[in-house]
Amino acid sequence: MLGAYLDAGDILGHEAMGVVEEVGSAAGSLRVGDRVVVPFGIACGTCWMCSRGLHSQCETTQVRDQGKGAALFGYTKLYGQVPGGQAQYLRVPQAQFGPVVVPDDGSPDERYLFLSDVLPTAWQAVEYAEVPPGGTVAVLGLGPIGQMAARIAVHRGASRVIGIDRVPERLEMARRHGIDVVDLSGTDDLTGAVQALTEGRGVDAAIDAVGMEAHGSPVASLGQRAATLLPDVIAKPLIEKAGIDRLDALRSAIDITRRGGTVSVSGVYGGAVDPLPMMDMFDKQLTLRMGQANVRRWVDDLLPLVADYSDPLGVLDLRTHRLGLQDAPAAYEMFQKKHDGCIKVVLDPFASA
Repeated sequence: MLGAYLDAGDILGHEAMGVVEEVGSAAGSLRVGDRVVVPFGIACGTCWMCSRGLHSQCETTQVRDQGKGAALFGYTKLYGQVPGGQAQYLRVPQAQFGPVVVPDDGSPDERYLFLSDVLPTAWQAVEYAEVPPGGTVAVLGLGPIGQMAARIAVHRGASRVIGIDRVPERLEMARRHGIDVVDLSGTDDLTGAVQALTEGRGVDAAIDAVGMEAHGSPVASLGQRAATLLPDVIAKPLIEKAGIDRLDALRSAIDITRRGGTVSVSGVYGGAVDPLPMMDMFDKQLTLRMGQANVRRWVDDLLPLVADYSDPLGVLDLRTHRLGLQDAPAAYEMFQKKHDGCIKVVLDPFASA
């Protein structure tokens, strides 16, 4: 059964990389044969929002009939229902601005692939966290975004980065990159554990890289399953009018951040009326920043880092599985259930079955 806003024939996938096969007359300097990474958000680069670096709010591609921001590759009707990259070929609107041409130097795709989403999203999460020089930051959730956000925070000068998760493989990957870790399966007092590492004060900033994942919350899990499995006529009002998210990660981020600190949210939430602890947020004088990544805004910062063969961000130590497109259903299940040490899957549309 298909989920709300999703129709038969929709093509998923929003992290795309490939070689240009054809170009239209308005594709700018893009040429056939260019090796490109395609940002997941579709932006024109010239409208009022784009001119201010808010490419995720592009006024040319905004999905106004759903009241949403810029169109996205491989999402549902909510974000334009634009066919995504989990296919042999991808049509790229606004190609005069979106695609990032990267060197065809024989390096692994993963050196550049994550410019499509993971790296800009993680970079923006750290930017929005406003970690002071030599400051401390906690990253909740050590999936792909959380892993890279933690590494970027180290690269940008944080004195201590704390990664928080419960999956052993994720914790071990973070440790390899100099991240202090807190294993949620080993503590029932996360706030106390973080305060013990930060002179009793809490971190200067926390990054919620979890979002609406419902693991460990039966009520939220039930709500999300209902929104996914019910007919559209029932599921859409549930999404649009109800609070269906598990907020444990966000609440934890609020709890572990010091007074006057910042909470940066890169994890995606789907409930319209999720309750927030406003009294605590106000009392602690917190700053809260969030939003879809403005991918193109951060590419100039990131491209020199990923092109550096010393790999300062460790982009070649993120992908755990590379599979053919025909293996995508099993890969989704493996990632969701966290089997086989799965942290990041790369799908190759042209791999043999």
